[in-house]
Amino acid sequence: MRRHADPLGDGTIARILGDWPAQGWPADDAPQWRRIAEVNRLFGEWVDNASLAHWHAPSTVLGQEAAQALTDYVQQAQALPPWADPQKIQRAERLFMEHGALSCILLFCSSLPECYVLPDLADVLHTAGQLEQHTEHRIRSTAAMIFPVMMRGGLDANGGAGIAQTLKVRLIHSTIRNLILRGAPPDALQACLSALPPLAQPAAKPTLYQTLFARGWNVADSGLPCNQEELAYTLLTFSHVFLRSLRRLGIGLPRADEEAYLHAWNVVGHVLGIERGLMADTMEQAASLFARMQAQGRSQALVPDPRPALGTALMQTMAQSIPWPVVQPIPVLLTRYLCGRETAHDLGLDRRVPLASSALFWAMLLLARGVDTLVRWWRPRFSISRTLTRVLGYHFMSRVLMSQTRPLQLPDGLLNQLDAVVKGWSEDPHAPAWLNQLEDRLTTHGSWNPGVARSRAAP
Repeated sequence: MRRHADPLGDGTIARILGDWPAQGWPADDAPQWRRIAEVNRLFGEWVDNASLAHWHAPSTVLGQEAAQALTDYVQQAQALPPWADPQKIQRAERLFMEHGALSCILLFCSSLPECYVLPDLADVLHTAGQLEQHTEHRIRSTAAMIFPVMMRGGLDANGGAGIAQTLKVRLIHSTIRNLILRGAPPDALQACLSALPPLAQPAAKPTLYQTLFARGWNVADSGLPCNQEELAYTLLTFSHVFLRSLRRLGIGLPRADEEAYLHAWNVVGHVLGIERGLMADTMEQAASLFARMQAQGRSQALVPDPRPALGTALMQTMAQSIPWPVVQPIPVLLTRYLCGRETAHDLGLDRRVPLASSALFWAMLLLARGVDTLVRWWRPRFSISRTLTRVLGYHFMSRVLMSQTRPLQLPDGLLNQLDAVVKGWSEDPHAPAWLNQLEDRLTTHGSWNPGVARSRAAP
């Protein structure tokens, strides 16, 4: 699977871009650069799932062949698989939204850190996003897909915008592959005995596309960039790792809910171009597949190792969103707890933290787990652990994801929906009044609704 990618997405990009120069650097006015920019502009027309039904790419800038390729892609890729179960998808949407801010903190204290464990995948992320310098941008880009997918009706062809956002991400993956390989993946596989050497960049400040084109790649050693194995592994970080983290916090879901959540993300995986054989339907299957993929990835060491820089940048970004200095190391400690020692070591997160912060974290964790165990004898949904992680999630969302000056790159209509969703997270319906009052003191009184869409629309 490391030599398999996405025939539909890769074929689309190959038809749009055509052949790169056989040797050397493409001219600044090469048609490929212009076509990539035009495709990115056309993404803005995919505002929701319904907008895809009869969408056609204009040929005025792309040309007839490239426009037809993009149109064909949209028509073929938007269909859900025949095995998709609407009831399970709706159940998963309710679960994600019910956990609210906790969902966000788990995604960024467990899912993303585990995503960085595979060295080749981390290396591509490092090159594609310069994540150390633009961590917030990459986090927000991830959220811009996750929220539309998991909001109500996100995977409904006539409803939300999850399919539209996912199709953008899928084509971005194919563009990254084409740029790194300087052509279509089948051509690179035929020449895999020789590595693509790095190129000297003519520009003092190269664009992202130029950086990817120049970086070089060894197909024989690393397989294809963003290959099927890496895509399937990433999918598991958003499904299996999320569910595993809930278990480790003592608020795990019933088996039927877990399998519904896995199913919904498998449907997303299909839209992303992931093969069905690389998906897991139960937590046992997911744990086994995830462990094998991690072991395979860790066997491919890279020098220099890009993972510690990515892990440190992510943790620093989260720490900066927390107003209390003694609590700022908590994301590192929570990531260690949720992901385990080996992942923490891979990401350089096993360094010492201030004793006061460590003592506070373990005291809160042990106290919360102990109290939760006792109180649940007569109130099954009670959870102090959920409240504490909601507090962290609120500060992270309000300062990074839901900034009024830097809204997520989503259509205004979708941002309005997201505003309403976040407002609904202001109070935990499963917590007693006194616990919600305590949460208000640690977050904000009243609504969490940040008014992002209105802020962006304001003059």
